[in-house]
Amino acid sequence: MWEIGAGIAGGWLVGRLFGWLTFHVPAETRFAQTGDGLIAIAATFVSYGVTEIANWYGFLAVFVTALTLRRSHRDHHFNHEMHALTEQVERLAMMVLLILFGGALVEGLLRPLRAGDIVAAVAIILIVRPLAGMAGLAGLRAAGSEKLTLAFFGIRGVGPFYYLAYAINHMALAEGARLWAIVGLVVLLSILLHGLTVTPAMRLLDRRHGRDPDAAMARDVPEKAV
Repeated sequence: MWEIGAGIAGGWLVGRLFGWLTFHVPAETRFAQTGDGLIAIAATFVSYGVTEIANWYGFLAVFVTALTLRRSHRDHHFNHEMHALTEQVERLAMMVLLILFGGALVEGLLRPLRAGDIVAAVAIILIVRPLAGMAGLAGLRAAGSEKLTLAFFGIRGVGPFYYLAYAINHMALAEGARLWAIVGLVVLLSILLHGLTVTPAMRLLDRRHGRDPDAAMARDVPEKAV
């Protein structure tokens, strides 16, 4: 409870500090005037580093820092610059991580798997994840089909790698290689299943709610290309 509470407080303080430096410094030297989107990356590293040094929960602190920084000046155009650059950095980091993940698969990451582990990985993707997502969306005012779609696809990423690495660094695990294999299979199944089905599912959802899935794409195509 101390790590969680202190992590939230530390993330809030770092977010407030960067929000003040970015938007509210009474001078033309504030980051929104002189900086670039890397301010968001800097806030992430500072928040995580400071809170982890103090033995607080750094991952949670980063989330709170992002929310606090965003609320410092919600309508400022600099928020869009920070978001755009952060998204590009995230995609580059994801590409590098997926390359390393592919190398790990080739080197035998999934070799320690047992039959029950495969069943567990499939259950995580098809049962546990959607049910947890639906529970988290319980208060959202949206159609059932939209909530189910959000719960099924969720936030696609490689977060499990972080959580398992965090756990291994904080406690002794007897079957670390097997756990890495299970997590690797879950991520692999997610990449294949969600990657192949997200576009058809979103198009189907648009049609069910009376939206034309091709309308937005058509607006983006120049007339001369048509």
